Amino acid sequence: MNKTIRPALFCLLLAFQLPGFASPLLPRADAVPGGVAVVSLNKTDEPAPRAYFGKRRVMVRKNRHHWEAVVGLPLNSKPGIQRLRIKSADGAQYYREFSITAKKYDTQYLTLKNKRMVNPSASDLKRIARERKIILGALATWNDKPEVQSTFILPVDGRLSSPFGLRRFFNNQPRKPHSGLDIAAAEGAPIKAPAEGTVITTGNYFFNGNTVFIDHGQGLITMFCHMSRIDVKPGMHVNQGEVIGRVGMTGRVTGPHLHWSVSLNNTRVEPKLFLLNE
Repeated sequence: MNKTIRPALFCLLLAFQLPGFASPLLPRADAVPGGVAVVSLNKTDEPAPRAYFGKRRVMVRKNRHHWEAVVGLPLNSKPGIQRLRIKSADGAQYYREFSITAKKYDTQYLTLKNKRMVNPSASDLKRIARERKIILGALATWNDKPEVQSTFILPVDGRLSSPFGLRRFFNNQPRKPHSGLDIAAAEGAPIKAPAEGTVITTGNYFFNGNTVFIDHGQGLITMFCHMSRIDVKPGMHVNQGEVIGRVGMTGRVTGPHLHWSVSLNNTRVEPKLFLLNE
């Protein structure tokens, strides 16, 4: 083998080893509101540090010769310099800065025949408040799994109908931005686990309908909504590609589809960043 390394190849190899360069792992770095920042930390000859964005702990993984933090960025993040607080295994503390770039998302207008799904009744609001605690509790799940499968497959075969981040209006009334990816598919189509993980909980909720939450480790959670059937139970381990249920139109919907959310450090982020072919 020729021992002379071409300059372009040398630069490519070096880019995957130095801090501050793009990670070859998924999710892809896209430091925008609703995106993911990947921040290089100390070398892997030291124990894994802990990293925090605000008060929330974030995923830390090994990437060749360095540890790196994988940070979910809220949709309401302001552009500019942000920083992570890093705590080494010996208790020392330091900071790493990164920059968030502005992004504008499209607007979507939807018309719902069921007016309660736009303006819930007083009893509906009580139910929604109870369910919100359960949903937020599931999305805040954390476990110290050392290796996380973060390369996802699309959970259902279908058309990507509503992208992540849309500024939404229901019957011309503004609502929160779209926190997931909608995949239109026939009712009863199989829904597959995008990666290996453990089912946190399942339930039927006012807006989300039949829903499953899967914990993939270190604050990476996926949520699957509007299902017609749930085929898993809390505590079950699932492998990538294993069927967890079927597409439906339960909850607030205009037709059969899967609403798929990806949550990282309790922050909903762009699911496409975790897919190889997107």
